[in-house]
Order: sequence, then C-alpha cells, then structure tokens
Amino acid sequence: MLLAIDVGNSHTVFGLHDGSRWVDTWRHRTNIESTEDELAAWLKSMFEIAGHPFSVDSVVCASVVPGIDRTLKLLTKNYFHTELKFLTGGSDHGVQVDYEPKSSVGADRIANALGALAIQNGPIIVVDFGTATTFDVIDANNVYTGGAILAGPLTSLSALVKNTAKLPAIDLKAPASAIGKNTSHSIASGVMFGYAGAINELIRRITDELGSKPKVIATGGLGEIFTELCDGIDAYNPMLTLEGLRIFATER
Repeated sequence: MLLAIDVGNSHTVFGLHDGSRWVDTWRHRTNIESTEDELAAWLKSMFEIAGHPFSVDSVVCASVVPGIDRTLKLLTKNYFHTELKFLTGGSDHGVQVDYEPKSSVGADRIANALGALAIQNGPIIVVDFGTATTFDVIDANNVYTGGAILAGPLTSLSALVKNTAKLPAIDLKAPASAIGKNTSHSIASGVMFGYAGAINELIRRITDELGSKPKVIATGGLGEIFTELCDGIDAYNPMLTLEGLRIFATER
C-alpha cells in the first residue's frame, strides 16, 4: 500500500493506493498546530471506517506548507515505520523545467505535470483549483515551461465578504442568469461567471503563446464546478496530483 499526501494551504488530501488503483481518499483541514499523534488518530479512524488495516508500505508527500512537514515526517516514522519521501521542485522527478529558479516550482505543480504527462504528451495546461488557482503549462516538447497563479474562487469570495459591510456570503454555485435579481444572486453571478471568464482568458492567452492547441485538464476541489462553466477546459481529473505523486514514488 502507498499513502500519498497532498498538503495544500487550506486542506490536505490523503490517498491510499493498493498497487493497481486508488482505493480511498480523505480530506483534512491543514493545520500546522496539529501533532503527529492527532493526525495519526484521525487517519487511523479513516482507515478503520473504510475497512483497511492501519498499515502502508511507503508514504510520499507534496507540501506547500513547510510548517507541517516535520509533523508528517514523525507521523510516517512513528506509525508507519518508514521514511517519508518528499516531492519538491528540486527532486529528481524526471520533468524538464524551464523556470527560474527550477527548485522554486511548487511540489503540487510538479505532481500535476507528472500526472498529466502520464495521460498524454504536451502541449498541456493543468488548471488546479485550490486556495490559489494555478496554471501549469507543458509545451509540445514536454517541458514544464511555467504558468500563472491567481487567487482561488473561495479566497476571492472571502475577501469580498470580509471587506464589505453588507454583502452576504454565498455558496459557490453558478446562478441561472448573469443578471442578478437580488444581492446574493448578483454576487454569485460576479464571482462564478467572472471567475470563469478569467480562467478562459488565461487559457486563451497561454494557448496563443504556445502556438498550438493544448489539452486543458482541471483538477482540485472546485475543478468540477468550473469545468462545467469554462469552455476552455477539456476534462476534469480529481486524482491528477495524487497520481503524479504515485508516479514519483514508484517510478523515480
């Protein structure tokens, strides 16, 4: 069994792979104050609920939150009796990188590139919806050639509500029309359709710079919602980052 851990700014995803398929995934709020024992107690309960013994052969991690890395090392050492393997921008991950400096590419972005290149050759754009929405660009020569970063839809909505006195929080759901008939409807239109427009525009500009039409793959927690709203996105793959981690753990 392989346990893959994708640490994001807001949530951490744990994926369990049995050598042939992903058998379970679980999400936990990322908290740098969590101890290894607290995480182990929660994770053990998830294993037991799913009917799995609390045992794995190896553990791999991509983390964008350095403050939790030591805790995950101790979790792996004390409860799974193995060493945690970290994917970083500077790892021997097999992806050719055109970025300055190469080591500054986020681990999750390298995992996305590995997962995407296992599906097909470039050009590819991966749009990963999280606290930040990242665009990972792979050119026709399968080189990771950079990308773009913007605030994620939840981050944008939170900032809007926090900094206005009378605007309410809303669920991230596309309304039936762009013309809002009340305040909540108007916010939903602006956030959802406005964000979809930003995604489409970035895809268009990146495609123009690549000079050939890429495959555009969405991933991340909100990827499915915006795949339906964005004409520029071809497919949604919720397991892309974990799959990239699995490839790094087993093939590098």
